[in-house]
Amino acid sequence: MDKKPEYLQAFLNLSAELCGFSVFTLSGTGYAIGYCLTVQRIVGPETMQRLLEEFKKLPSGNAKAREKALRVQLLSNEEFGPVARNIMKLWFVSTWYELPGAWHDKFGRYGNDQTFIPFPYAYPEGLLWPGIGSHPPGAKPTGYASWEGRPVFLEFKGDPMLWDDEP
Repeated sequence: MDKKPEYLQAFLNLSAELCGFSVFTLSGTGYAIGYCLTVQRIVGPETMQRLLEEFKKLPSGNAKAREKALRVQLLSNEEFGPVARNIMKLWFVSTWYELPGAWHDKFGRYGNDQTFIPFPYAYPEGLLWPGIGSHPPGAKPTGYASWEGRPVFLEFKGDPMLWDDEP
C-alpha cells in the first residue's frame, strides 16, 4: 500500500460528492489511499479511470443540475452506478460489497470481488457515525455519563431521491 494512486484527488472529489462530506473529512479518516486502492484492485485501473473521467464531465456552476447529472450519469449508469454506490458503502460502513453478478457478466471480473472488510480498524472512522450524530458502539466512547444529556439531533433536509426536478 505504499503506492499512492495518481488519481487520489479525483477519487476524493468523487467520494465527497457521493457521500456529502468534505475532502478534508474523508482524508481525516486515514483511509483515503486504502479505499482508492481497494476500489482499483476490484474494478481495475481502466474502469476506475473511466469512472473518474465521467465524474469530471459533470456540469459545474448550477448545484441542482450537477446533482441531477450525478444521479443520471453516474449513479444510474449500468457500469458506474454499482461501483459508485459501493464507494459510498465503503466510506460509510467500511465494507466493500460484492458487485452484482450481472455487472460482472457485462463488464468482466478484474479482481477478487467479494464482500469483505478491507481494513478492520476503519469501523470507528466510518461516515455512518457522524452522519447519524452518534459514536461507533464499542469504539470512541463519548465519556462517563454522557448518556445523561439529551441527544443532539441533526437537521434533516429530506430524502434527496424524493426531491422534484423543479428549480
